[in-house]
Amino acid sequence: MRFVWQLLAVAAVAMVGGQATMAADGKPWIQLAIAIPSVVLSVLVYRWVVARTERRPVTELDREGAPAAIGRGMLIGAALFSAVIANLFTAGHYDVDGVGSVSGAVGLLGFMAAAAVTEELLFRGILFRFAERFIGTWIALVLTGLLFGLSHLSNPNASLWGAIAIAIEAGGMLTAAYVATRRLWVPIGLHFGWNFAASGIFSTEVSGNDTPQGLLNSAMSGPKALTGGDFGPEGSVYSVLFCVIATIVFMSLAHRRGHVLPLRGRAGRADTTATLPR
Repeated sequence: MRFVWQLLAVAAVAMVGGQATMAADGKPWIQLAIAIPSVVLSVLVYRWVVARTERRPVTELDREGAPAAIGRGMLIGAALFSAVIANLFTAGHYDVDGVGSVSGAVGLLGFMAAAAVTEELLFRGILFRFAERFIGTWIALVLTGLLFGLSHLSNPNASLWGAIAIAIEAGGMLTAAYVATRRLWVPIGLHFGWNFAASGIFSTEVSGNDTPQGLLNSAMSGPKALTGGDFGPEGSVYSVLFCVIATIVFMSLAHRRGHVLPLRGRAGRADTTATLPR
């Protein structure tokens, strides 16, 4: 029941905030004004419901070092997506023709922040954390990553390959970032940095969502395997490659820190937040 209450509480806030943000489509400053309190409320609700249902300190959202951790995640996410764009640009598949929409970037700032926070709370903070207690880190990473990818199939320009790519690159990398740190701040920053770089800066499609134009007036062309087609660069082999490398780095760090848990049958049920070292 703890799992259900946590999932319902965070999902309810995410749904209300998402609907309000979408209702303000075309009004970027209003979208940003809605998104900021939605993000704060999501974090507060998560902290409250987890503390109340599990009767423990919510260490995965420890305030100490949070801004620095979010900043590190944002830099990593933006750098990874910039590497994807750099490869597309040098191959002649990405072109820029001046400045796009500053107001569009503002609206995307709020939308992507809300998406990053609520999705990390739901998928890493709740789904992965509970699954890991019973089936261990690796199996939980694979299963929740797959679920994360499949959740994108409802997007307007979704494809099966796009969902698989998201499962591998985002589901794996973001979960690995959580396992390495045992905090949600780095994956939140990483998720936001990647998505905002993709949409708000480079003006590319994000997960087949019919994403509005961002800061750059850009265009992509070329093989679907490299550009991702209508799904966007997240369906590119470049994205899969760079994110898999990042996943390996994060999981190597997690191993060195002793953060990787075995199956429950081998070690019993574990508290994945309170007992593990940073």
